[in-house]
Amino acid sequence: MKELTASDSSPSLHRPSTTSNIVPGTTIREKRNWLIHLLYTRQDYFDCLMLIEEQLTESRGLCEYAIYVKALIKRANGELQESLQLFQAATVLNPNNVANLKQVGRSLYLLGKHRAAIGIYDEAKAYADEDWEISHNMGLCYLYLKNYDKAEESFMKANVIQRHDATYMQLGKLYTLQDKYHDAIEVYLEALDYSPENPELLTTVGLLYLRLSENFKAFDYLGNSLTHDPKNPKTILAAGSIIQDHSDMDVALTKYRIAAVQTPNSAQLWNNVGMCFFGKQFYIAAISCLKRALYLAPFEWIIAHNLGLVYLNTGQCASAFHYFSASINLKPDFASSYMYLAITLNRLDDFENACSAYEKAISMERDHLFELNYSITLYNNDEAELSKQHFLEFETSFAELDEETRQSDQDILDARAQLQGIFKTAA
Repeated sequence: MKELTASDSSPSLHRPSTTSNIVPGTTIREKRNWLIHLLYTRQDYFDCLMLIEEQLTESRGLCEYAIYVKALIKRANGELQESLQLFQAATVLNPNNVANLKQVGRSLYLLGKHRAAIGIYDEAKAYADEDWEISHNMGLCYLYLKNYDKAEESFMKANVIQRHDATYMQLGKLYTLQDKYHDAIEVYLEALDYSPENPELLTTVGLLYLRLSENFKAFDYLGNSLTHDPKNPKTILAAGSIIQDHSDMDVALTKYRIAAVQTPNSAQLWNNVGMCFFGKQFYIAAISCLKRALYLAPFEWIIAHNLGLVYLNTGQCASAFHYFSASINLKPDFASSYMYLAITLNRLDDFENACSAYEKAISMERDHLFELNYSITLYNNDEAELSKQHFLEFETSFAELDEETRQSDQDILDARAQLQGIFKTAA
């Protein structure tokens, strides 16, 4: 009798035999499809690719499913061009398979070839016109091509076929890009009827209300979002900014501390933290946070603007001038930057350029604060008559504000009272 060796008695470590698992009627090139699928769904890509190569060698490259899965793995690994070629090969083997056509279209979309992708999706629609994925992906392609009418039509059709949160999100994004904020909100609210606990939808609605200056509605949706996803940094940042706007800096900083754990390299987060410290008059801490934000996002105009404000408040006018100038270069259509630049230039004894900056701000936007500061600057530089004219402009703009807004800033009221006394005396 043959004696058992260690290798005979130990369990086999090789891949299980597939011959006993062949379904009657399957062809030789399909016999390992079940194992390819199993390894792929387990994300065991290395063994899966080895098995696929064996299958393709045996079938002389004619196994459609093996090629399809290999293409999926290549795309997951970032090899988009190779993936596209494989999907095209699968389509050649079975040109009527809609799944192959959809994947070719998806690969072209990821490669930025949006027009070519639309052509493939049009071809796929001939076989499956009522396919949600085709209409949705066509909408994405049209969106990137900035053909907004076609994109809207495609997203609408996708939602008629089958409602998906992803389609609602893209349709809302489309309206937002066109500044149709109320239409975008309607789309998101419709989506919330079907997915009321989706934190991404809730946050997006909150951010849109925040953009429309409806802070109470914004905070309501953001708070609802945080109940479902309490560590979402985007939501925390938005909710914290509303709290910060209401001068509750300590609560806002507590919120930001949670977000900092999730996104420690967020420029927006460090910008908001810096402005919280500015509100608490911790100027060194504010400058430190804002400089970190600027390091993370050097082309964000608002960070440079905020640094200018802090330096202006600390009396470092040369630094303030540097950051206000940088902010204006990055965003030349923000009128308030010109006003603060004018204040800075006046403190640097450059009265002529300060006047030019004030005139630029006033020409861009009608704001009572621009007129008041310009009037003060003119009066301090012995231009009493011109100062009075701008003070009267200020009074006209100030009278148009509601009572709550007029009483909200004591510094404005004090400056107004002083100028009223001066010009009344002068009269």
